[in-house]
Amino acid sequence: MAVLPSERAGAVAVDPGGGVTEIAPARTEPSASPTTERPATRPPRPVHDVRTTDGVPLHVEIHGHHGPVVVLSHGFTVDSDEWSPQVEALTHRARVVTWDQRGHGRSGWGDPANATIDQLGRDLATVVDAVAPCGRVVLGGHSMGGMSVLALARQHPEWFGTRVAGVFLVATSAGDLISDGPLGALHAVARRAGVLPAVLQGARLAAPVADQLPWRDSALGRWLVRRMAFTADASDDDVRRLQAATESLPLTVTSAFSSSLLSHDETGSLPVLASVPTTVVTAADDRLTPATHGRRIAEALGPRARLVLVDGAGHAVNWTHHDVVDAALLDLVDRLRHA
Repeated sequence: MAVLPSERAGAVAVDPGGGVTEIAPARTEPSASPTTERPATRPPRPVHDVRTTDGVPLHVEIHGHHGPVVVLSHGFTVDSDEWSPQVEALTHRARVVTWDQRGHGRSGWGDPANATIDQLGRDLATVVDAVAPCGRVVLGGHSMGGMSVLALARQHPEWFGTRVAGVFLVATSAGDLISDGPLGALHAVARRAGVLPAVLQGARLAAPVADQLPWRDSALGRWLVRRMAFTADASDDDVRRLQAATESLPLTVTSAFSSSLLSHDETGSLPVLASVPTTVVTAADDRLTPATHGRRIAEALGPRARLVLVDGAGHAVNWTHHDVVDAALLDLVDRLRHA
């Protein structure tokens, strides 16, 4: 099987003909916080009155004043603050737009029946219309945010190559998300037994009661966050920060999105992305969206895609190894600026 031109931080690049070329290793040690050596940036500017197709108010901010528009969509159970390292890296070279997806952060919630990846794609289209009604944009997404980008590609394929100039995907999946590991085995058993809908419905009904229990900020919670989103050498500060963000999300929101995440399949959207330059960043030790998912996306996209594999990184790669992710995003934006 042909492998795309790719980059692996601290390793090698493989070309479609099977040749291997050494590339300069990128620094991949976990970094607890983004660099502070850049000039001070202005406060973000809120974009008012952004409402989804079903009336949910979205919290949208613009960082920076010049350059191409880069719209960044965050992952499940966090908010737009997860992109703060990339915002800091980009704001002197682009207008960076961040937004909180429905039910997350400072955005509204709405009908739980609309907690779907499909709806998130429509929400992203609303944000793009609000911040760049005429211009071109680069779309970036981490985890569930990348799924939102793929949903938008299915809904508006005509945008890609016209309104959408490039795509940046980090630690995400196009589908078959839980086919491997213990979670995948449990899901398969429940599905074969015909009890999966009942299990998911039970979780949704129990969520309001469970939200009132004193389960937050526990040592068990920290262990789970470290195991699922980080590698063993992650700093305690990073783990606690993500734990606090994750546990601040109501369980009613978490449970409402569960069905859509389990059934997520946007592989049919990948040919649309093949029409624009796309960078796919995947973490070698990601337990939530394994590196094989990013590789499959890049291989499906063809020669215009660039694959960046970050060694020693987990799902929170855009924070713990932000220097590698920053460089990959800056490279994509700069290539589009000079195209």
